[in-house]
Amino acid sequence: MEASVWQQLQEAGRYMLNNGLAWGNAGNISARTKADHYLITASGTDLGELSEGDFVECSFSEGGSSSSAAGKKPSKEVPMHQAIYESRPDVGAVLHASPFYSTMLACSTEHLPSEWFVETMYYLERIERVPYFHPGSRELGDAVREKACKANVLFLENHGVLVYDKNVKEARMAMQTLEMACQMYVMAKSSGISLRKLPEDVVQSFLNESGYRPRRRFSD
Repeated sequence: MEASVWQQLQEAGRYMLNNGLAWGNAGNISARTKADHYLITASGTDLGELSEGDFVECSFSEGGSSSSAAGKKPSKEVPMHQAIYESRPDVGAVLHASPFYSTMLACSTEHLPSEWFVETMYYLERIERVPYFHPGSRELGDAVREKACKANVLFLENHGVLVYDKNVKEARMAMQTLEMACQMYVMAKSSGISLRKLPEDVVQSFLNESGYRPRRRFSD
């Protein structure tokens, strides 16, 4: 097991719990280790107290086989994580959690704009909704697979959120940006404040010319 990968996930889990992005043992996180392998948190683990033995290595090129030195089972949400990795070779990390405000919007029919400020334009460029299916089900995995190439943030209806990016750090930043934007949305709406969106030409200029990194390419 490559120490740097599990340590990055360990730090991300602790960060998520300490910053209101996760609670209890809800949520699961993973990171790619090879083209067809990834580490995922074991079933029932607390994201704030992860150790090396709390991860299971999974392979999707060998029929979804998994291995753990501690003999633990991978999170039941393997179908969802694996759907992302198989569909998106550019993705290096997947985070699933149920932050308060993000989950509130996932349980609603509200649309979250991304044209507010630099971080929302960058991290929340495309958000898609996935209909409710039971956690860990093959149906949920298939539904996530259908939307994987259309966005980098998914609202799992009546469930939580799924974010994925090139590495653990970027995925964590996307999760935090999502929760902050959802909180802004809810608080502004309840206070009667109208949030102004940036014009489309300004958004496109930022996405194409800001130089942060090459523009994400999504399927329509």
